[in-house]
Amino acid sequence: MELNRNQFLLIGLVLVLLGLQFRFVDTYVLNESSTKFLAKQTGKSQDASMWTLPVSLAAQSGLTPRKRVRPPRWIAWAMISVGGVLVLHSLAMKKPGT
Repeated sequence: MELNRNQFLLIGLVLVLLGLQFRFVDTYVLNESSTKFLAKQTGKSQDASMWTLPVSLAAQSGLTPRKRVRPPRWIAWAMISVGGVLVLHSLAMKKPGT
């Protein structure tokens, strides 16, 4: 499958916008179902620490701690860079149909 100018432009814009979102947002907090799914897939349980009792009491009452995802800073810059290159490449291509 060969990509045309419009598809390169769309992919580039999506990458630039995602990169900007990763740049401005510091931490993402997952909901409870996503946290349980990740815990099941990775096989990791709660870390043993001095907070084991409060966490277990919170889990019994339905207030389970949620997973926090903090993407590295370089990912945002990489996405913005690749997206910018794709946008510029799409502008250099000939228009579809000509």
